[in-house]
Amino acid sequence: MVRAGSIDTNLHDVGAGKPVLLVHGSGPGVTAWANWRTVMPELSRRRRVIAPDMVGFGFTERPQGIRYGLDTWVEHLVGILDAMELDRVDFVGNSFGGGLSLAFAIRFPHRVRRLVLMGSAGVSFKLTDGLDAVWGYEPSVPNMRKVMDYFAYDRSLVSDELAELRYGASIRPGFQEAFASMFPAPRQRWVDALASPDQDIRAIRHETLILHGRDDRVVPLETSLRLNQLIEPSQLHVFGRCGHWVQIEQNQGFIRLVNDFLDTED
Repeated sequence: MVRAGSIDTNLHDVGAGKPVLLVHGSGPGVTAWANWRTVMPELSRRRRVIAPDMVGFGFTERPQGIRYGLDTWVEHLVGILDAMELDRVDFVGNSFGGGLSLAFAIRFPHRVRRLVLMGSAGVSFKLTDGLDAVWGYEPSVPNMRKVMDYFAYDRSLVSDELAELRYGASIRPGFQEAFASMFPAPRQRWVDALASPDQDIRAIRHETLILHGRDDRVVPLETSLRLNQLIEPSQLHVFGRCGHWVQIEQNQGFIRLVNDFLDTED
């Protein structure tokens, strides 16, 4: 637990070397651990890995009266880097976390070395049925099962036990109350609120690796195609037979690509 600005922030801090910040997505009951547990052990063999619970999620403090939005989350990221005394880091952002990472790089370019965007928000797109179900989640095991079915290409990954586990996480004290306040209907406005202006994205000069599952039903592949067009120093890798869970469904490919990309010197 660290004090990031005015927010007591839960995070994982493992490994040694060049720092990389992992920014999770916005699923119900999500935590940094739930999002990144399959990749932290491998990535931390070569570098220092920091994975926070963003404000409003996980075990980070939920301050009374806070207004959730892009400005609040980017400010929280600044507080995390300051609290860890880190001037410049690599970013790996997943979905919602990709939108935050993109906005951070636009506002504080000197504090970012390289960017990895996975199934990323950050440009406007038509709200999908999958994202509408994720953000509109109301706690029950069947509803959690429905949400997780949208995430995975391989439905065999979504067991009853996993749905029960994630449902239990979603109803911990304060979790659902904060989550329900973030993305109320109509939800297209929150897709647009997480988007950065095209001209600002075009101005990004950081080397960027963009990863996406071809069969993603939550954030469509077109968002990463658009980001690849806008960010001149970017490369795009599309995984076939993969949904929104790139780091889980294509775990070894994800780790290999990210390690090779972050190992490269600028």
